[in-house]
Amino acid sequence: MGICLSAQIKAESPCNTGANSKSVSNDGNDFSGASSKGSSVSVAQTPRSEGEILQSSNVKSFTFAELKMATRNFRPDSVLGEGGFGSVFKGWIDENTFAAAKPGTGTVIAVKRLNQESYQGHREWLAEVNYLGQLYHPHLVRLIGYCLEDEHRLLVYEFMPRGSLENHLFRRGSYFQPLSWNLRLKVALGAAKGLAFLHSAETQVIYRDFKTSNILLDSNYNAKLSDFGLAKDGPTGDKSHVSTRVMGTYGYAAPEYLATGHLTTRSDVYSFGVVLLEMLSGRRAVDKNRPSGEHNLVEWAKPSLSNKRKIFRILDSRLEGQYTMEGAFKVATLAARCLSTEAKFRPTMEEVVKGLEQLPDANGTEAIQNHSSNGPRVRRRSADEALQGKIPAAYPRPSASPLYA
Repeated sequence: MGICLSAQIKAESPCNTGANSKSVSNDGNDFSGASSKGSSVSVAQTPRSEGEILQSSNVKSFTFAELKMATRNFRPDSVLGEGGFGSVFKGWIDENTFAAAKPGTGTVIAVKRLNQESYQGHREWLAEVNYLGQLYHPHLVRLIGYCLEDEHRLLVYEFMPRGSLENHLFRRGSYFQPLSWNLRLKVALGAAKGLAFLHSAETQVIYRDFKTSNILLDSNYNAKLSDFGLAKDGPTGDKSHVSTRVMGTYGYAAPEYLATGHLTTRSDVYSFGVVLLEMLSGRRAVDKNRPSGEHNLVEWAKPSLSNKRKIFRILDSRLEGQYTMEGAFKVATLAARCLSTEAKFRPTMEEVVKGLEQLPDANGTEAIQNHSSNGPRVRRRSADEALQGKIPAAYPRPSASPLYA
């Protein structure tokens, strides 16, 4: 399988990005506070045309004029982020009517606008509508709507006030304070729950681009997965994997995927291990500014992960005094399992969730699961529900990840 060398992520044909017809039902607390239980989320069959995807999505179709007004004509000072996909703008809409609202009133949104010359970006845009227009879970970013008008293609999300995990781990400054040990474990657990949902037998979606910049945090540091442009249906029938072009972000890819193009849910598990290692160490997956031998985080840290006497060498010095050595070693051991060279030796994401839930907090007394949100109820949602419940807002960063080199 060839490796794509473009500097920008590329999504595959829309006909390959739909999910299979399945439903999920979980009991627990709905993220919006609704009281009913046992509802389901349905995902349409593949292959599907663009028209079928747009017609079946449960989100609002905005006009370009509406979004232009909501973002104050896409003013430069409203930009939240920029990347290969385009720019993300801050805006405001009425929470009941979805009409544009005055700045500071109504509900804050994030509007991702596709660069008009990007044909490949349109496929990624459509993949986001396909998945996030139908899948609902507390640890997946919430898509409110989209705009497809003439040459304009935009996506509308709820605004995520604390931005990406990447910023909190690697940016320096007064706004981005180092995340505490407990908050890192809470974020890891939330992200793991999001992946576990995608991997569930009912949905079988492979995320394919799990990394710190795609994990967004709400005001309470609840994690949500964003940017589904590279998401892919899992294998069906008696197939063990999906064969695809190798796409994603350098440093996070499972070795078997890089070598063969064979994609499975265990490919995502490997990527989760890389992110867990980033949270443990405070280092990026790939950092050419590090000394020789330390450029690749996995290669540098992996020999120390299963050794209690060496684990302290890779731990983020900013976390000193916040964890027990027993707790740190358990996290490191879990990361090592996720990073197993052989995919069959990696845990499932359900097993990862259970492992994280059983970890002690910084005081070694309380399980981490008690610090996270209650078990979510998963359901199908309708467009007029998109802003109900005062749910913490979220927005995905634009796709700007380099492909494997």
